[in-house]
Amino acid sequence: MHKTQATLILDARDVVGESMVWDERRSRLVWVDIIGRRIHLLDPVSGAHETWPTPDLVTSIGLRQDGGAIVGLRKEIALWDFGGPFRTIATIEPDRPDTRLNEGVVAPDGSFWVGTMANNIGPDDAPVAVTGDEGRLYRVDAKGAVTALSDDRFGITNTMAWLPDGRFVTADTMKNALYSYRWERKASRLAERLPFFTGFERGLPDGSCLDAQGYVWNCRVVGGSCLARIGPDGRLDGIDELPCSWPTSCAFGGAGLDTLFVTSARFTMSAGHLAANPSEGGLFALKPGVRGVPANRFG
Repeated sequence: MHKTQATLILDARDVVGESMVWDERRSRLVWVDIIGRRIHLLDPVSGAHETWPTPDLVTSIGLRQDGGAIVGLRKEIALWDFGGPFRTIATIEPDRPDTRLNEGVVAPDGSFWVGTMANNIGPDDAPVAVTGDEGRLYRVDAKGAVTALSDDRFGITNTMAWLPDGRFVTADTMKNALYSYRWERKASRLAERLPFFTGFERGLPDGSCLDAQGYVWNCRVVGGSCLARIGPDGRLDGIDELPCSWPTSCAFGGAGLDTLFVTSARFTMSAGHLAANPSEGGLFALKPGVRGVPANRFG
């Protein structure tokens, strides 16, 4: 058990806060609220906070080499300059109307990796049960070309992290499992799927980030109320408690990349629970005693 203490730094009230990334050029945190249909930009030092609406569900965001962002919407991957229009460069699974995008992260080679899932958000934004493995993983290159990364199917795609030895780690929230893959660069495919971290009894796996020691920090959603730090060998190193039920994504930031920021969700929670726990959907920060690594940039 780690003895760090997380504090609320922004009462964001996100329905589903996700896809946290630190923009070291701007010294700002960037993240999305999927169902709230907005993108956040926050200076954690001054508290200066901006938001922009999105035309539909916004599921992920990454940084670009030219200073803009790459954004996952419901089905589209778009280039976006902060405050500007969304310029679609790819559409994922256009022939499958019952799926949507979920996790999306810029890979070490500058491409954007995204996962799909069965749509779990109704027309009125109420939850819809996920009953099958409809999700897949894709790679989008700088020209917008889309390639399927494997034939594996997922209930809910989450977590995308690249270990120092080159292995790729991803999660299926529905199965309470993280997996590792070998990346076959010539074939642009994932191979040799192995269990990485499975069966942990607190919550379910959502988003993750990597620290400078090569450890994975995994948000435990659906009542987990914690971060699990997992070694490169897949063993649990420690747990950091959080004052929220559904932590969703995390990123190291700040001048020394020594602060860990965590988004959270309010989705599916009753009015009574939210009245008793008003910080659900907030943005939290803690000092875990280790540093992170800079985010990859698209292109």
